[in-house]
Amino acid sequence: MPPLRLLPLLFLLAACETPDMGETGRTVENALRASVFLPPRQDGLTPIRRALPAGSIQDVDEVEATDGPTLLVTYGSQRKVMSLIQGTGEQRMWRSDDGTVIATDGARVVATAGTQTSLAATRFDSPDPLDDVTTLVERPAAARRVVDLVPANRDIDRMRFGVPLECRLRAVRVEEGLYVEERCGGGARFVNRYWADPETGAVWRSEQWVGMDNRPLVIEVVSSPSN
Repeated sequence: MPPLRLLPLLFLLAACETPDMGETGRTVENALRASVFLPPRQDGLTPIRRALPAGSIQDVDEVEATDGPTLLVTYGSQRKVMSLIQGTGEQRMWRSDDGTVIATDGARVVATAGTQTSLAATRFDSPDPLDDVTTLVERPAAARRVVDLVPANRDIDRMRFGVPLECRLRAVRVEEGLYVEERCGGGARFVNRYWADPETGAVWRSEQWVGMDNRPLVIEVVSSPSN
């Protein structure tokens, strides 16, 4: 897979009040099957069942007023509604009113701009196991990817390029659907979590690591591109 050179475009979009859709369409594509997960128990994959916290999709008035594909994204204490600004196939780009941008490929966040540490690029050595979530129930999978990380202040001393990540993914069927856990090591240690439809494997909520500060990016699909 060729390197994703997304950072310059993402910073350009983040700085603009109105993105240039023609330029965006020529330069980048990304996608989402989207995302829900809850913290796993210490002794296994089964997530702790609980109601969605206050301020989730049902309680955000501005989400109901949006048109078209929409995500609700939480990063630390910030909650943002993000709209689809460009998409081709499984690759899509989303933008909030304040200029934060995320690029997705399937359920995977592959680049960000406007977060504390920007995920500048993601490169896989092999197909992403998230492309077929349902097979992870019977056959856990391993995947290796390399990422580039750039702090918000552009501090050259803190930029990290070619960070290797070795990850293991597995899934279980629970009452709510499929629960997927991705444990990663190598250049960084973290756990990503996903909830998906048990039949289609479409992820409808996720919690994903996007950089050095270890704050997960939480994505909830309000309205998917297929709707």
